[in-house]
Amino acid sequence: MRPLIHSRLVNPPFGDPGVYVEFLFERHALLFDLGDLGPLSDRALLRVSDVFVSHTHMDHFNGFDRLIRILLGRDKTLRLFGPPGFIDRVSHRLASYTWNLVQDFSTDLTLVVGELEPDGALTEAVMPCRSAFRVERRESRDSDGGMLIDTPAYRVRGLVLDHGTPCLAFAVEQRCHVNVWKNRVEEMGFRVGPWLRDLKQAILRGDPDDTRLRIRWRDGDEEREAVHELGELRARLTRTVLGQKLAYVTDVAWTPANREAIVELARGADLLYIEAPFLDADRELARRKHHLTAGQAGELARAAGVAKVEPFHFSPRYSDREAEIRAEVAQLGSDRTAESGMEVR
Repeated sequence: MRPLIHSRLVNPPFGDPGVYVEFLFERHALLFDLGDLGPLSDRALLRVSDVFVSHTHMDHFNGFDRLIRILLGRDKTLRLFGPPGFIDRVSHRLASYTWNLVQDFSTDLTLVVGELEPDGALTEAVMPCRSAFRVERRESRDSDGGMLIDTPAYRVRGLVLDHGTPCLAFAVEQRCHVNVWKNRVEEMGFRVGPWLRDLKQAILRGDPDDTRLRIRWRDGDEEREAVHELGELRARLTRTVLGQKLAYVTDVAWTPANREAIVELARGADLLYIEAPFLDADRELARRKHHLTAGQAGELARAAGVAKVEPFHFSPRYSDREAEIRAEVAQLGSDRTAESGMEVR
């Protein structure tokens, strides 16, 4: 099965935190944290539809300006999510610039900025470029357990953790994955094309089997068309399998509440991105700075039963000891390491 979700660290593990997530056959991407965005091309940034900021320490937010600069002058809605106080921080950052010419733009970049509270309340503010990014509308609602994005194909959930300041962790879950047997498409006399996306979306939405789906394709220079019921197409052309899940956890203290919340958020994930700034020998330093050690990161990954773990956000004090950090993430000090089958990337 070709995975639908493709993700990668924006920077090497000693650089600013950040993960870029894109979806096969989709024209948009997700971005987790806004540190140094230099490794991402303008084209990659133009695909970003939603940004999830753990907190606004500089190494997690200094790339905000570049992202807005790339998107400025385009008709686009960009959603950003962050911890309590995030709307004011975005507003203040934008207010540091002069916007006297934007009212004449023919396009309007609109920011929808949300901040998640520990009790699950989500407040969202709408900030259009042509209004100099002033808040035009502000509404609050219950997020239903931290649900930030909920589409037929995937959803993104956030939760508030403690880093000496509120800090968000996130999980992306694909609801299910619809595979198409291309050889069977040809056996039915069709050709692959945009209609397959409509078919997949109808299946993901749970449309009734008797839904009529119009199929259009090109056969040489000839345009062809057919209409079939969704149930027949689903049975003959597709296979639906469980979706992928990835989680993103950074800048969190080793506290009972954080540990319980992280394990629940990341439970069963195919891939967990988790910070590992310090070696276990410096556990006291990690405690004072409200961070995890590599061993603690590995313990959380195993407790959550994740398949793969990608540690990152390594402290530069270990610039020549990367292998030690990864080894501590991988080891548990008991036979459960081998039993877990967990892979450290």
